[in-house]
Amino acid sequence: MQETSSGLFGDPMKRQKAVIGEIIRKKAGGARIRTDIGTTKYLIFAQIDANGVVERPDVVGAIFGQTEGLLGDDLDLRELQRTGRIGRISVSVNSRNGRSRGSITIPSSLDKIETAVLGASLETIDRVGPCEAKITVTKIEDVRTLKRNYVIDRAKQLVKSMFTDVLPESQEITEEVKESIRIKEITKYGKDSLPAGPNIDDSDAIIVVEGRADVLNMLRYGIRNAVAVEGTSIPKTIVDLSKEKTVTCFVDGDRGGELIFKELMQVAEVDYVARAPPGKEVEDLTKKETIKALRNKIPVEQAMTELFEKQLKEESQKEEVKEEVPVCQQEGLEGLKEFIDKLPGTLDAYLLDGKYVPKIKVSVRDLVDAISLTDDVRVVVFDGVVTQRLVDVAAERGIERLVGIKIGNIAKKPVDLKILSFGDMIEEQDEMY
Repeated sequence: MQETSSGLFGDPMKRQKAVIGEIIRKKAGGARIRTDIGTTKYLIFAQIDANGVVERPDVVGAIFGQTEGLLGDDLDLRELQRTGRIGRISVSVNSRNGRSRGSITIPSSLDKIETAVLGASLETIDRVGPCEAKITVTKIEDVRTLKRNYVIDRAKQLVKSMFTDVLPESQEITEEVKESIRIKEITKYGKDSLPAGPNIDDSDAIIVVEGRADVLNMLRYGIRNAVAVEGTSIPKTIVDLSKEKTVTCFVDGDRGGELIFKELMQVAEVDYVARAPPGKEVEDLTKKETIKALRNKIPVEQAMTELFEKQLKEESQKEEVKEEVPVCQQEGLEGLKEFIDKLPGTLDAYLLDGKYVPKIKVSVRDLVDAISLTDDVRVVVFDGVVTQRLVDVAAERGIERLVGIKIGNIAKKPVDLKILSFGDMIEEQDEMY
């Protein structure tokens, strides 16, 4: 297949320099590269062609939703990303004349065979949002080859420039020494050895950030009470600290930052929330941007309200023509029939109250968050696979019925939660009549 002329599918030299340049940039900043490129062995490149207008979140949601349970627990995408065996899924989509085309890149630290199986699974996706779509894997590239080529090219540049570099001014030397001292101040805190500033124990308030690079940026600006969670799985050290100190959650200005905040809210006691400017990460902020973001922190209750309102607004904007939501006055199996007939192929979900009246309609990719943030939900019916994660969240929220297209591998079934597939519902209705 012919490669496109832009992005990662363009000139090989530009591609390798873009990939390796990101590695060098992060290492120069002292960052521990977790999920993007640092431990990556292979890069999966794919192209997407959709018969309609779709956006990046739709593509990512389809990848996670339609491959869930396909390859078993060992190659489940969410688990692989949680453990760092695959990196952040990069998607670029452009829409024109009612069609959407773009590229997908997935960094993988799995072995060659597992990476190939994971790549092949992408081609089983046939819908993105409401649109028919086709995903084609164009190549799987060995990152180590890119690194070798980059080393050769960079070495040539260094040889040419090593005698022509201008000596730094005295002020630059002073700033470099100060920054070196601040970087050395970073410590490992608690039993989880979390990256942190030196003043965690001495301060009444702490700032919780995502990663080591964020802590380093705080130290550069003299902020010495920051500690990193190192991923979306919140360590017990952070949970314990939140019970003793005033906690400000300082997150990136993107969807990843929202996920960190949601996870932190479920297990820890957060007091305030500060956000980087939209599209920016905490590790890249200037001193002025950092101080301004921390000064503009808001109480956690206000942040939760804004987040939920944003979610509802995004869902309503996606519906160009407002659908008539079925309102069933009948209870029992007959009360779910309209939803079962309506849902297949939509990748949507309905959260219902005890009388089977819809409280909210969301995309399947946002179902866990919607269950966690919506009160008085008794029944959930959705176009997707019932997973153990959904079962656990539904049980915690007191939901009585969880109905999906099919049921995945459920090891732990709560007594008070009835788990059904659409097929089960149809069989039960046939028995009634």
